[in-house]
Amino acid sequence: MNENLVVTFNAGSSSLRCGVYRLNADKPERGYSISIRGLPRQMILEVVDHDANNTEESELPAPGDAPHEDAFAAVMDQLEDLIDMAHLRAASHRVVHGGEDLTSPAPVTTDLLDRLDSLSPLAPSHQPHNLRPIRQLAERYPDLAQIACFDTAFHRSQPRLAQLYALPRHLSEDGILRYGFHGLSYEHIAETLKQDYPHLHAGRTIVAHLGHGVSLCALDTGRSMATTMGLTALEGMPMGQRCGSLDPGAVLHMILDRGFAPEEVRDILYQQSGLLGVSGISGEMADLLASDAAEAAEAVSLFVYRFRREVGSLTAALGGIDGLVLTGGMGEHMPELRQKLCEAIEWQGGKLDADANRADGPVISAADSRVEILMLPTDEESILAQAAIGLL
Repeated sequence: MNENLVVTFNAGSSSLRCGVYRLNADKPERGYSISIRGLPRQMILEVVDHDANNTEESELPAPGDAPHEDAFAAVMDQLEDLIDMAHLRAASHRVVHGGEDLTSPAPVTTDLLDRLDSLSPLAPSHQPHNLRPIRQLAERYPDLAQIACFDTAFHRSQPRLAQLYALPRHLSEDGILRYGFHGLSYEHIAETLKQDYPHLHAGRTIVAHLGHGVSLCALDTGRSMATTMGLTALEGMPMGQRCGSLDPGAVLHMILDRGFAPEEVRDILYQQSGLLGVSGISGEMADLLASDAAEAAEAVSLFVYRFRREVGSLTAALGGIDGLVLTGGMGEHMPELRQKLCEAIEWQGGKLDADANRADGPVISAADSRVEILMLPTDEESILAQAAIGLL
């Protein structure tokens, strides 16, 4: 690959994904994908050559005391073997929290990094990991342009009432608002709807991003009008290990009456709750669906019940619903879960086509369904690459 290139980085607590894109005139073209998963205890390396349609996977030596630094070094070794770094024009990074003012992709500066660091308490499981590769890449290639793209930016189109908590006004004015997340995923789905399903893009669609983190977003003509996550990535649906929406009195009770330290409560809410907490078995939906344990079934049932409630709430915010899109890892790869979720919204006119669902759609609703239901893969990295092209 000797063309002008952009690389993308999507860093999390358990994985690091890197994409290599050619800068074509109309849209970026992916050449390679490099990923590390299994952190912090393992490093499973996957390298995909999209031109050759070839995938290679290997297990690297276990990381040391700085697993995320080791993962970055492993990804960079692969990257520097695959491309001539002299052709690299920019790196584009996913950053979960951009706060109230960062509403579009921004060139990385020292001042910007300081601002993003200050938001880390609002996304403790994400923000530090997002920012680490930016600093590491700057050490290796100090002259390389870097761009930050924010999951929260997509939701800044929401009405003010959708962003407000009923807190004292000075706290809202100081930035305690409902921000929403998974914005890069929703932006990709909105663009896909505009291109391939313009009738849904022009209407009212609810998109469910169903990964290890889970949220739903209400779109009206492709714009975010409401979403289930708020100030942090804890609110909304129960997730793999995160609790989802919780009476704040429960947090006060754990601290004031049960004697938990705030740090212990944070660990409970972010790491010990959700599907893992309810089941006591696993935070992975695939494990729970395969289990015969009553606790696993209860965790799945709670997830489906909360999905039904959240869809109902977002439908009310939109004043109706024309379409539902399921995306993210669980949405894309679990027909059994898709069936359960679609059955949960039959009261709204959603009706599943079982054969289409088993075939992975993309349209999985029956012909007589009043709500059109789609399964669409998301692609956050392509949004990152497009943002780099726009700023370059």
